[in-house]
Amino acid sequence: MKILSDRIPDTLGHYLNLNFFLKILENNPDVCGPTTRRQDPRRPSRRSLSAPAAASGFAGGNSGSGNSGSSSSKAIANGVAAGATRLFGAPAVFFAWWKRRRLLKTYFDVPAAEDSEVYLGQLKRFCLWELQVATDGFSKRNIVGRGGFGKVYRGRLMDGSLVAIKRLNEERSARGELQFQTEVEIISMAVHRNLLRLRGFCTTTTERLLVYPYMENGSLASRLRGRASGEPPLEWATRKQIALGAARGLAYLHDNCDPKIIHRDVKAANILLDAEFEAVVGDFGLAKFMDYKDTHVTTAIRGTIGHIAPEYLSTGKSSEKTDVFGYGIMLLELVTGQRAFDLARLANDENIMLLQWVKSLLKARKVELLVDPDLKTDFEFVELDQLIQLALLCTQGSPIHRPKMAEVVCMLEGDGLAERWEEWQKVEVAHNREVQVVTNRNYPWTNDSTNNLYAVELSGPR
Repeated sequence: MKILSDRIPDTLGHYLNLNFFLKILENNPDVCGPTTRRQDPRRPSRRSLSAPAAASGFAGGNSGSGNSGSSSSKAIANGVAAGATRLFGAPAVFFAWWKRRRLLKTYFDVPAAEDSEVYLGQLKRFCLWELQVATDGFSKRNIVGRGGFGKVYRGRLMDGSLVAIKRLNEERSARGELQFQTEVEIISMAVHRNLLRLRGFCTTTTERLLVYPYMENGSLASRLRGRASGEPPLEWATRKQIALGAARGLAYLHDNCDPKIIHRDVKAANILLDAEFEAVVGDFGLAKFMDYKDTHVTTAIRGTIGHIAPEYLSTGKSSEKTDVFGYGIMLLELVTGQRAFDLARLANDENIMLLQWVKSLLKARKVELLVDPDLKTDFEFVELDQLIQLALLCTQGSPIHRPKMAEVVCMLEGDGLAERWEEWQKVEVAHNREVQVVTNRNYPWTNDSTNNLYAVELSGPR
């Protein structure tokens, strides 16, 4: 790269010229030949006395008077050359290294390539060139995900670490800019082992990029429905671990952040898995801060079909209970391996919405058909019932009746689920009886009701 090439420093050039001059001295002994000063013939000259010793020391003991001058000159030249190498060589090499490093640093911090209006605190600012090299020029081969925000690339930084680089769509929009700023701001303040952390960012006049640690096992959705050939399915114990980790991450957003944060797009595709299959909640582009004084936040509807809570869909009012509903749908994805919204189910005259499909099977007491076929028989029936019960509690129509995420964590850890399920069943049975009486009174031709769905005994015969 032209900008990284360095010319030979002046000091190094002087050293090369001096070395060349010394070579001339070495090959031309007459230049430093014997002195022509007259000597007393009765006294031996100092040169004749020292020549044998010099010859012996530098020329292997050759005492020939004809070679003494040449050997002495050669020894002197070699000594001077070695000294010059130490004197000029080391500083020259250091200067070249320093100059190269300075140019490299300058290249990475080109002011014209950065957007000075974007300031994100203490987060590391990456240069666009670094991320281009890491992803092989944002090659299609390195794409590991796509979404409304843009594409996600797998990359390797110069220090050898793997990263995931989220790149904003090329067509810049106000919505995309808002998602970029929101995600950075929220992730910067929410630090938890079950929340995706941000390594750094890159902003230029044309690019918006976020740099995350690379999740070796992809997303929960990809492991459930997009496994590569040869990859084993998620084991039951791993699925329980993922359910608990995701719940802990969401509970931290709701209860330990000030102001609290609601994710608003909880789904299997946004639950990432690290090398140990620990759940990491990611993609905060739709997240919102929520003041404790507010009971809800009214916004334009954002989210994914099949995961959106009914009150949010109808009124635009979102709260932490919106996340609870999305979490309940994610639990059903975890158990069934199915999509939350799947048109393919129409082929079998089944409901395209996962929640309604699950309820229909529960009413028909076909619980075994809910289980992901990849699990075969590798699961515990009692634990399966518990996860389905928890999912139904989280997806109740009324947000008031849904548990908080902190309560969900406790129930997953074995505390309070049975009591909560029994209490909820009694309320639902009484409510559905009232509805049935009113329905029969006003519409006497109605002989069957699907309302009494929630009071299903999950642990019946199989």
